[in-house]
Amino acid sequence: MKRYILALALAALGALAGTAQAAELLNVSYDPTRELYVQLNEKFVTDWKAKNGEEVTIKQSHGGSSAQSRKIIDGLEADVATLGIASDIDVLADKGLLPADWQKRLPGDSTPYSSTIVLLVRKGNPKGIKDWGDLVKPGIAVITPNPKTSAGARWNFLAAYAYALKQNANDDTKARAWIGQLYKNVPVLDTGARGSTVTFAQRGLGDVLIAWENEAYLASAEFGADKFDIVVPSSSILAQPPVAVVDKNAKRHGTEKIAEAYLKFLYTPEAQEIIAKNHYRPLDPTVSAKYASSFPKIDLTTIAQFGGWKAAQPKFFGDGGVFDQIYDKK
Repeated sequence: MKRYILALALAALGALAGTAQAAELLNVSYDPTRELYVQLNEKFVTDWKAKNGEEVTIKQSHGGSSAQSRKIIDGLEADVATLGIASDIDVLADKGLLPADWQKRLPGDSTPYSSTIVLLVRKGNPKGIKDWGDLVKPGIAVITPNPKTSAGARWNFLAAYAYALKQNANDDTKARAWIGQLYKNVPVLDTGARGSTVTFAQRGLGDVLIAWENEAYLASAEFGADKFDIVVPSSSILAQPPVAVVDKNAKRHGTEKIAEAYLKFLYTPEAQEIIAKNHYRPLDPTVSAKYASSFPKIDLTTIAQFGGWKAAQPKFFGDGGVFDQIYDKK
């Protein structure tokens, strides 16, 4: 009888151990990364099981980057945040969900890949759109998301603003007037980049979509390359979407180890290959060189031109900032 009881106890402990091995991560991400993380997650789950003998499930949540950041603050239990802009993770740090120096924890300022901003037009480019300057012309309908809720929209805005500064000898007053003209040509502001893609590609609104480079390629692949052309502007911006473990949540869930490993995995050659194949610009120099022909060379400004995100966010996109000033005049 004692042996029977002991066997039952051991079996129960084994069942508990098996249960403990199962883990679940929630990756809260920005709009256009749905397809990317489906592929990355599949590879990570397979590798983790092979190396550690543990099952892990990764769930995804997507939306406008700032809207996603707000959801985390309001209680969405993200283990990791893979958002479109550093300022959307900074606000999580401000709320005590992770350390203020979170960008120092991973290579490339915790940015495993980059992107840039391009223009997507109808096939044959019937409106003759060749560069940013064409977007302020009368009769051009421009589709871009709302900078209040979308990281992509903020990269769009600053890429255009940098062009305006360059064209006007860094005269900020003239640049503001120019960007105001551009937004007068915007008929609708979706909350996220994917929403704007749907508005342009599926609903058929607008003459040009200001888009993440990867999103422009995805739209062509999904809706048909015979429907769109990608216009590479004369200049753009280095868009850097960062990643971070949301320490407070991961610690509570007991997923700190896996969450950290998951983000480090994004820097591996295997993950970088997946990233490049999905038209995101990989950080790894070897993978980057392999796919160099896939990414056109563009004169790229950086967020440093605007003082970094801690300066640019309130100046341009905070309440009463530049965007509010020029859009209120629409």
